[in-house]
Amino acid sequence: MLFNSVDFALFLPVVFCLYWWIANGRLRIQNGLLLIASYFFYACWDWRFLFLLMFSTLLDYASGLKMHNAESVHAKRKWLWLSVGANLGFLGIFKYYNFFAVSFSEALSGLGIQVNPWTLSVILPVGISFYTFHGLSYVFDIYNGKIKPEKNIIDYGLFVSFFPLLVAGPIERATHLLPQLKVIRSFEYAKATDGLRQILWGLFKKMVIADNCAEFANLIFDHSVDYSGVTLVMGSLFFAFQIYGDFSGYSDIAIGTAKLFGIDLFRNFAFPYFSKNIAEFWRRWHISLTSWFKDYLYIPLGGSQAGFRKQVRNIFIVFIVSGFWHGANWTFIIWGLLHALFFLILLLMGKSRVKLDISTRGRIIPSGKEFFAMAFTFSLTVFAWIFFRAENLNHAFQYVTGIFIWNHDPLRMMPNTLLVFDYWLTILFVVAFMVYEWFQRDKEHGLQLSPQYQVRNWCIYIVLAAGIVLFAGSQHEFIYFQF
Repeated sequence: MLFNSVDFALFLPVVFCLYWWIANGRLRIQNGLLLIASYFFYACWDWRFLFLLMFSTLLDYASGLKMHNAESVHAKRKWLWLSVGANLGFLGIFKYYNFFAVSFSEALSGLGIQVNPWTLSVILPVGISFYTFHGLSYVFDIYNGKIKPEKNIIDYGLFVSFFPLLVAGPIERATHLLPQLKVIRSFEYAKATDGLRQILWGLFKKMVIADNCAEFANLIFDHSVDYSGVTLVMGSLFFAFQIYGDFSGYSDIAIGTAKLFGIDLFRNFAFPYFSKNIAEFWRRWHISLTSWFKDYLYIPLGGSQAGFRKQVRNIFIVFIVSGFWHGANWTFIIWGLLHALFFLILLLMGKSRVKLDISTRGRIIPSGKEFFAMAFTFSLTVFAWIFFRAENLNHAFQYVTGIFIWNHDPLRMMPNTLLVFDYWLTILFVVAFMVYEWFQRDKEHGLQLSPQYQVRNWCIYIVLAAGIVLFAGSQHEFIYFQF
């Protein structure tokens, strides 16, 4: 059930009405209803994997209780590793087994040993990387004494599987979400209307920006050998805005939907393409994942307090694992390595600890230095996105090499006049979108508007809604569903 589908447009109002008209003021019914709705939402993808989600939930729930009641550190650690091992085991089987089997076979072939690897013909359970990380953060926090285990299985099950964040985040923490599930939610008109605005903004980013950019990104990447440098550069730019509009749009819809039920989720994006260096970019992009790796991998490894060499090691470990988290392909690992190298340069320059602030606060026009820094950082991220998008490493290197061959008009790729019109119209949408985001960069989301200007606000809402109706691209599944 896609957020930008008719099914979800019917599902959400029904759950909303039941939640506030029948369950209003009764906490158990509120949480029970949301849990049932979440399981139904997930079962719409593939009901068989619902049992995997339930098993993971029960395992982490029981492990948390066992760790809390353990009489020795050894017993406590045993339950921790049982939960971690099982969760990562499922993730490894469904997401990474084939990758390792094929890679090992290819390595042996390079040594002259021919092996026919046994691979699994299974589809990846949607959202497994996200709900696995929800559960892992929960057991880690209990093991480290940050929280006590949740005794109510309904509340814990809802924490793991709350439908707005279940499939593609944000990755929540028990310390943030569980306390909200323990208190009765009362309807707040201001929060609900802000949620609707954020949903509208997310739908626009997905359906108008991302889906239109996807048409040309896919066309260029899928036929990259036929195009010269200028077209390939445009293809990488189209993908950069596709993945941003797609993923940040999903996050906006998820966060806005949660607000309709009186629940606040982590902010996941903070206008990342206005970042002035890579360190700042990673404080603005997929914030919930970045903070997860910082708290549960980087800091436990010693963080920046373990000496320069170990700090460099820790940075590379985090970025490589981050790349591998995104998918079982060497392209994702190279993407992570590139960002590690970008970050290492900042570390050597002593500029890796940049305080997150509003880009060019208080000024409409950035200085020349700021503009160059943002343009350079954006160029680095676009270059890395080529590896993220490429089918394999050969495709990625061929694509990068092709960028330096400029031998024909970029519009030659267009088979008809209508596609040429769509090409320029998409560019116009992207430019207008980024200009608008620039003026909203000090807000939580693009439609967080001052209530003093209602006429202006409603004009913006109408324009966005009309844009979705008139200019929505062909429906594409959200990119991060595959992770």
